[in-house]
Amino acid sequence: MDTGKLGVWYFFDGMSSADAAAAAKRIEAMGYGTLWIPETVGKNPTVLASWLLANTETLNLATGIINIYHREPGVTMSAQKSLAEQSGGRFLLGMGVSHKPLVEGVRGLEYGPPVKTMRAYLEAMKAAPYNGFPPAEEPPTVIAALGPKMLELAAQACQGAHPYFSSPDHTRMAREIMGPDAMLCVEQKVILESNADKARELARPVAQIYSGLPNYRNNWLRMGLSEDDINNLSDRFIDTTFAWGDVDAIKGRIAEHMDAGATHVCIQPVNTNGQFGDLDWECLEALSA
Repeated sequence: MDTGKLGVWYFFDGMSSADAAAAAKRIEAMGYGTLWIPETVGKNPTVLASWLLANTETLNLATGIINIYHREPGVTMSAQKSLAEQSGGRFLLGMGVSHKPLVEGVRGLEYGPPVKTMRAYLEAMKAAPYNGFPPAEEPPTVIAALGPKMLELAAQACQGAHPYFSSPDHTRMAREIMGPDAMLCVEQKVILESNADKARELARPVAQIYSGLPNYRNNWLRMGLSEDDINNLSDRFIDTTFAWGDVDAIKGRIAEHMDAGATHVCIQPVNTNGQFGDLDWECLEALSA
């Protein structure tokens, strides 16, 4: 699969299906290679992916990520193959172990050791039977991976990794661990705002959503940020994990990821109007060039 070098990562939970389809068509027309959709407690990502694939012609759809605790491995595999076949190979499965507070606190499920659980899930997917009409090519899988052991698994057991909320330095580490051939599809939050104080204030409510989740906190500490940086969402934390500034500054950050070994960067635009549910079309238009 050719994901293209640049994609878009976005929550569509707050949009109607009609508006989501229109947005996907517009993103496709801009030339972005892949649209990434997450899973939390909103829309079913495989249902949404099917809808958006049916309403586009060339745009790839990727899940970033499907929560493996929400479905049995064979069900995930059958959805992957079905979506790949019906779209002509435009579906990329991204999946992950999510976070203990979400799995146990929200869903009431038992959270297992992340690497061991993901390895077993991938093996069970491969062993599951599938009698449906097959896709022309075996569809790719990437896993949410931040730490060294999960990155190693991403290179060994599937096609690659989808790191979220990291930095170019993390991308470089990931490439060194994974070797030259694995897919490395990196998410990057972007804010088209050159005023430093305003950009950082726009970033902080977004960062706050994730700041208490242990998998991210452990990775930020691994990246050299301090507990104080994370707890206070310091300027250093924001500048490390967000790309803000004018078009050239944001493109520079994207280039840093590519130079560090990313095969694909999916940008998540933070709207300068401060509204979570509004796509920043000005930002997407500017960066698509």
